[in-house]
Amino acid sequence: MLPPDPLPSGLIISAPASGTGKTTVTLGLLAAFRAAGLEVQPFKSGPDYIDPAFHTAASGRVSVNLDTWAMPAPRIGALLAAATGADLVLAEGSMGLCDGVAAAGETGIGASADLAELTGWPVVLVIDTSGQAQSATATALGFQAMRPGLTIAGVILNRVASPRHEALIRDGMAAHGVAVLGALPRRATIELPERHLGLVQAGETADLHRILDEAGAFIAAHCDLDALRHAARTTRVQPGTARRMPPPGQRIALAQDAAFSFTYPHLLADWRAQGAEILPFSPLGDEGPDDSATVCWLPGGYPELHAGALAAAERFRARLTAFAATRPVHGECGGYMAMGAGLVDAKGQRHRMAGLLGLETSYEKRRMHLGYRLARLEAAMPGMAKGTRLRGHEFHYSTILAQPDMPLAQVEDATGTAVPETGSRRGLASGTYFHLIGEAT
Repeated sequence: MLPPDPLPSGLIISAPASGTGKTTVTLGLLAAFRAAGLEVQPFKSGPDYIDPAFHTAASGRVSVNLDTWAMPAPRIGALLAAATGADLVLAEGSMGLCDGVAAAGETGIGASADLAELTGWPVVLVIDTSGQAQSATATALGFQAMRPGLTIAGVILNRVASPRHEALIRDGMAAHGVAVLGALPRRATIELPERHLGLVQAGETADLHRILDEAGAFIAAHCDLDALRHAARTTRVQPGTARRMPPPGQRIALAQDAAFSFTYPHLLADWRAQGAEILPFSPLGDEGPDDSATVCWLPGGYPELHAGALAAAERFRARLTAFAATRPVHGECGGYMAMGAGLVDAKGQRHRMAGLLGLETSYEKRRMHLGYRLARLEAAMPGMAKGTRLRGHEFHYSTILAQPDMPLAQVEDATGTAVPETGSRRGLASGTYFHLIGEAT
């Protein structure tokens, strides 16, 4: 048997903090390299549904999440096979380069730095230079000192105010041996719109292709693409095999529309690889699950933005209720909320939901719930037995007003502290506030 083809070299695009422009830089690099004729495989470090959809649009290849807290190294290695046949890997980091949780999970604390050390990909730091000049050099040097196992390939200077500003920063970087791989003046026309969970989704972004084309041209004009490509290094972890997540059923009715769009490509790929069929339907289109399906899965998304339409979707509600009488229905986050009795929107108006569970939720007083979750199932859920330990993440602004049904799981955060969002179960219906990433080892 021939050994697998080696994976292409890669880079991680990271930053000192969120909000520095690393997503726009990543998209611009993907578009620029693609325009130059390269096949570039994107990845995203950490739990995120929105950025990878933009990566996919910019690169033409499906972006895959790699999560060191939730995934063991063999699992990450198996997912790296998505880069087979590509010329280059570009992975976008999350938050700041070294930001993660306090306690390590499967392979690390979830920091982009963990992924960089595991894969051997050098880091390109995107530094917001607003309000500083030579002092920006200390940022790059500080990260190298903090994580000596990393290779800092260089920096891309963002939001540069003027040629003089750029020259001062370059002088500081050159004096300490830090490579400047690009310098970007402010450019509002390629900034992406945002909402409360991050960027507006790729499928909802007006004029997306224009934005991506302009971002690619902008990056090509202000970054050294040849130097960036040459800075990439061989992927240290080669494709391997790992246990796949079992499908929740043989024929999976999957809600997919603007209200229910948060599904991880690696889970769908796992399900399909084990012979499961995906049967999409649109609750916003007043569609119900296919009658031939063996299970129904309602993923997360933005039900709070479409609560009125969901409340008016009588056919969807009737067909979902009939389905749940004989077959399992499971919801994650937004899908869980839509399975509840009611949802209060930001204006304080309550909307009737499907009523498979007694859950009542509200967006009237927003409160962020964010973090990794480790769950131990107290009852079986589709595809998983009682006692199974799962890793996932929670990210929402809603609050629970009532959660009267039996808990689905014992749920802890990354520090081992119990959280009240235990999920619920009633009959064949179940749901969780956390989004599933994979099983715990």
